[in-house]
Amino acid sequence: MPHTPFRRAQVDLALLAPSDAPALLALETRNRERLLVGAPVRPAEWFTEAGQREAIAQALAAADAGLGLPLGIRVLEGGSSRLVGRLTLSGIIRGAFESASLGYWVDHEEAGRGIATHAVRAALAVAFGGLGLHRLQAEVQVGNDASVRVLEKCGFAEYGLARDYLRLGGKWADCRLFQLVHAGWRPAGGGGAGGKAGPAVGSGGAGVREGMVD
Repeated sequence: MPHTPFRRAQVDLALLAPSDAPALLALETRNRERLLVGAPVRPAEWFTEAGQREAIAQALAAADAGLGLPLGIRVLEGGSSRLVGRLTLSGIIRGAFESASLGYWVDHEEAGRGIATHAVRAALAVAFGGLGLHRLQAEVQVGNDASVRVLEKCGFAEYGLARDYLRLGGKWADCRLFQLVHAGWRPAGGGGAGGKAGPAVGSGGAGVREGMVD
């Protein structure tokens, strides 16, 4: 029986915290085979709670330096919140570029519920609202049509193809290149282009390059 799609209000983004390590480890382990195809090869330590705590610590250090933003994708259901994936804004470059890369993945057991689409739309409000970026880019491995559909729903435009662009699953992969610039973004719930509306990212808690989406 298909899962019921989530409403936008049921999908939230929150800054990852060390306390998320056990839940994140469970997700990484459950999705390991799928992430082996669409993500960089991870060392064995990655699939330990200590490894996840270290990865979160490094990501938070990058956030403190203004270089990225590591977010957990959470769903609100039955009066509680649970972690179902990750979304990362990485490689933030200021100055003349004001751009970042978007990556995300969602638990395969939650496929078909619209979670990634809601999460990416929330991330746009963070990127163009709170962070004041001009542009987001995303790279999608050729053949990952589900990711393409999510990006297109969120307003991204395809602008190129890069051969042997990312090493995913241990092999160099061709990637389709997408971007969305601030002038083409409309805040959820209405408003004109260039609006500053959008939620701040919470610090609470119980990439496309990062893997599969839905």
